[in-house]
Amino acid sequence: MRNFFCFTAILAVLFLLNSCKSSENEAREIAVTWELVSNFTEVEHGFEARFNLVNNSDLALDEKNWALFFNMSPRPILANKTPQPATVQHINGDWYKMMPNAGFSLAPGQSAEIRYLGTEGVIKLTDAPMGLYFVFYDKDGKEENVVEVANYRVLPFAKKEQQLRGKDDQMPLHTAAKRYQDNLALSLVGANQLQKIVPSPVKMTTGTGTLTLDSKLPIYYGAGLENEARFLSKKLKDLTGTEFPVQSGTAGKGIVLTTGAVSVNGVSKEAYKLGIDANGVAITGSDAAGVFYGVQSLLALMPTEAYLKPTASVALGFVQVEDAPRFPFRSMHLDVSRNFQTKETVLRWLDLLAVYKINHFLFYTTEDEGWRIEIDGLPELTKVGAQREHTAGGMAAPVLHPSYGSGPKAYDEGKHGSGFYTKADFIEILKYANERHIKVIPELNFPGHARAAIKSMEARYERLMKEGKEKEANEYRLIDPDDKSVYLSAQAYKDNVVSVARESTYHFYEKVVDEIAKMYAEAGLKLDTFHAGGDEVPEGVWTQSPMAAQLLKENPAIKDPKNLQSYFVGKLLKRLEKRNLTIHGWEEVALTKSPEGKYLPNPEFVGKKLVPYVWNNIYDLDLGNRLANAGYPVVLCNVTNFYFDLAYNNDPQEPGLYWGGFVDVRANWTFAPFDMFKTTYRTSMGQPLNFAGLEKMKPEARKNVIGLESQLWCETVKGRDMMEYYSLPKLLGFAESAWAAERPWETIENRDAREKAIQAGWNIFANTLAQRELPRLATINGGYNYRLPMPGVVLENGTLKANVEYPGLSIRYTTDGSEPTAQSALYTAPVKVSGSVKLKSFDASGRSSRTAVVDGTQL
Repeated sequence: MRNFFCFTAILAVLFLLNSCKSSENEAREIAVTWELVSNFTEVEHGFEARFNLVNNSDLALDEKNWALFFNMSPRPILANKTPQPATVQHINGDWYKMMPNAGFSLAPGQSAEIRYLGTEGVIKLTDAPMGLYFVFYDKDGKEENVVEVANYRVLPFAKKEQQLRGKDDQMPLHTAAKRYQDNLALSLVGANQLQKIVPSPVKMTTGTGTLTLDSKLPIYYGAGLENEARFLSKKLKDLTGTEFPVQSGTAGKGIVLTTGAVSVNGVSKEAYKLGIDANGVAITGSDAAGVFYGVQSLLALMPTEAYLKPTASVALGFVQVEDAPRFPFRSMHLDVSRNFQTKETVLRWLDLLAVYKINHFLFYTTEDEGWRIEIDGLPELTKVGAQREHTAGGMAAPVLHPSYGSGPKAYDEGKHGSGFYTKADFIEILKYANERHIKVIPELNFPGHARAAIKSMEARYERLMKEGKEKEANEYRLIDPDDKSVYLSAQAYKDNVVSVARESTYHFYEKVVDEIAKMYAEAGLKLDTFHAGGDEVPEGVWTQSPMAAQLLKENPAIKDPKNLQSYFVGKLLKRLEKRNLTIHGWEEVALTKSPEGKYLPNPEFVGKKLVPYVWNNIYDLDLGNRLANAGYPVVLCNVTNFYFDLAYNNDPQEPGLYWGGFVDVRANWTFAPFDMFKTTYRTSMGQPLNFAGLEKMKPEARKNVIGLESQLWCETVKGRDMMEYYSLPKLLGFAESAWAAERPWETIENRDAREKAIQAGWNIFANTLAQRELPRLATINGGYNYRLPMPGVVLENGTLKANVEYPGLSIRYTTDGSEPTAQSALYTAPVKVSGSVKLKSFDASGRSSRTAVVDGTQL
């Protein structure tokens, strides 16, 4: 009898599994199409979009048995003016769902259109809904099945009202004709005019002879320089296929690495002198870092052909180089929290930062959407905070919901929402960076942007409470459970701010810092700099928190909940001072709010080892100047120049964000750090900026600009190839701004004269990218996925005219509808064509751009 019941139970389970599998397969037959209708709506800066569902399955959808979940670049949703079959709702962050309205019915073979409205124009394919999945419910409303949408299509953005953000958008459309017109300002220059080293050295004098560089030249190194010598030996083997012997001391002709008294332009840290003559190569640095940068300059002097076709020997022209950085702090920020990047990708990127003499790496491993670093004693940080998945509990569940198209399953192949670095991984990254003279700056962003930490510690709290360990459960809790405050963060989160009134919040912060410090020690390093985030705390936080109310009552000088952020920064600084840490953070950490809500420099933290990073030069135009003038050491990371995640242009197929405008390599290269007004002229919508009455940087405050940083926020960046595409060749323009000496045009007051000088300098740099740097990037470290610009094209009376943004790239075209290849017809001069023409730009490595298409209609 027991056997019969067991057999029956097994059959029931098998039936249920088969039933679920059958319904899942059926659900995959439901096709979804999304289309942006227009950004020109009755609502200012609004948009209208529509979904179309086609039920190719045998399942009938009704008003209760389904919902469609998805991620979308976060925008507020507006109420529809006309009834729709279903309603799009914002849940949290970039997580949305579409729910059927009363009376909804979609029988097999039928289709349904659902329109919805929102604010903030949508102009990019990367803005479209992503990571779509259906949740199906039983008759009691319980989740029965979760099925990813297999047949999903986004319709092209082909019309003006789909490519501009509304009537206020003054940016011209990025057409083939516009590219052609813009490129007319550039011209091809000869190899002798190219920049020999990127970033530019302070002084470079060429001689008349050549040195044959081959393995007959040993690498000799002085005390403390074995790392630099072995690094050079490996790179030369990659280039020549032969071993360059390495030995200490000096003994005759060779490549000699030493340290000594070197000062260039008054700078004696990271400075070097490089000489190539008949006696070999001599690199003398003020320190090991200087020698390392001399090595990078030696590698940069190798002819492009040596990278494309390695040979056992390389001819190098005689040269003398004297060089030192303009700024001691040259950094790149990488966000791996929004979308995860593997350890191997990070190591490859550190190699590239070293090539262009970037010496800091802000490793952004904690955010709302992910916690990416293992912390001893707090396993939930990676068990919960490092993975994203569908949750029936919505905002209340102690898990991270899908974001940026990560889908309903954690660690799903091809998705980038889940992942973390083990302690061993992180220590390896620290060591690898240190060998390349890069300081890794870790980060823990509080009090906002903390959702991954909050949800992780709530999971810990629940686990320990179930075990009856109430005191331990509260040890690292981050929220006031009775807080009813209503707010919406910049990324549309409703629950991403910690309680600043809990002792456990500070205890958690100290715990994380101390555990990270241990990892630095294991790597043989000392943690002396920590990034505390501190940005984008939304209005409304802590206003309905009993714990915050009690704190305000006990500290009447705080006056208002909006001042609790400064309170938090001050309290955190005192605790981290005991650990001898310099604290970096976004600009808000050095600001206070006026009664009207305007940000003002906060004199309280001047001289307190606090370094604000200033990104805002478009909504608060002189903020960087005001903070430097107030005495703060500042890092400039201007959104208009150094945000690599902002799209190159407004082409809908060009990925990236654009809330701060569009950022291309010319914007990275064109930056006057002591007078930012000279290089930023327009708002993100293309309208002229007015600098009248704003504060300029005082001459005595220039010393307070310790350096520059580029940013790669990864909301729209999926995987290594996209990361490299977004950042290259932008990184090269940034490196020039951060390392090279002051460019002559930075001090030209007359705008017309300044723009003429800028264009002349940019023309040389653009030629250098095309003819030297990009082909080199195709080969080093196995090659990087850099971006090449599409050709500019016009058709005039049947005559095709084309040009390129980086002179020296070649243009190839086809007239038979096929994609151009490196063997296609080479464009050298205007040519008669008919019908459709496809064109691509190519560099010397054979890499190509996206395809430009013209068919007789001016694009």
